[in-house]
Amino acid sequence: MLESILFAAPGNIVSAACAGLFGLLIGSFLNVVIHRLPKMMQRESDNYVAHESGKPLPHADRYNLTVPRSACPHCGHQITALENIPIVSYLFLRGKCAECKAPISVRYPIVECITGALSALLIWRFGSGMAGLATLVFAYLLIAMTFIDADTQLLPDDLTLPLVWCGLLINLNGTFVPLKEAVIGAAAGYLSLWAIYWLFKLATGKEGMGYGDFKLLAALGAWLGWTMLPIIVLLSSLVGAVVGITLIVFTEHGRDNPIPFGPYLAAAGMITLFYGKPIAQAYLAFSY
Repeated sequence: MLESILFAAPGNIVSAACAGLFGLLIGSFLNVVIHRLPKMMQRESDNYVAHESGKPLPHADRYNLTVPRSACPHCGHQITALENIPIVSYLFLRGKCAECKAPISVRYPIVECITGALSALLIWRFGSGMAGLATLVFAYLLIAMTFIDADTQLLPDDLTLPLVWCGLLINLNGTFVPLKEAVIGAAAGYLSLWAIYWLFKLATGKEGMGYGDFKLLAALGAWLGWTMLPIIVLLSSLVGAVVGITLIVFTEHGRDNPIPFGPYLAAAGMITLFYGKPIAQAYLAFSY
């Protein structure tokens, strides 16, 4: 890959650089999505329960991805435009609120860096046409889901379902895989984890994963086709096993504490997007 980058056409490098800068801005917005979407879901649920029981709505104020303005959770200081420049503002403020000096989570610039870097790599790899722009949507939704699932062990339908439909629509003309493979991939992705879920529950009486995982694998199947599903599941299981064992051995994470599977599926999906075919070819060559 490094050699390809060094000898890439100047136009590709410029497009990738622009995409990287754009990705930093999107990363700042994704931080808002990651923080607010679970709260929006909880508020909606609380209001629904209150409405059904005839009680006053506990959350009557307006709260969405744009309102109210971002503010420090400690002192309420509203974040200004100059304090919201991706990465730069964090470094300038030395990771502290401008008003009360409370620490700002390092995850904010991490999300921005990941989003910017992936944006540049995807446009360099897939170009700035329809395929390249589609992969940006793919990556942005996966990044948001990864951190939301890590925080809350939830994969919101507001993210998983659009990812499924976008995958099917982008493959109408076979952008990544033929439409038939995409449709089968979506169905097989969902049903495979659904079957594992029920087998595990019948055998142990416990729930091994959530329905959001089914929908996420369905989305990956819709984008990458059913033939990539075994690779995605294998990669996600390997990464999940390594991380899970590491958490148990080197931290106080208990064996009975659930570990979200969504981040590993998302990581496996990104790896497969870049290297799925070479991995499949290498596996077949090794098998024979």
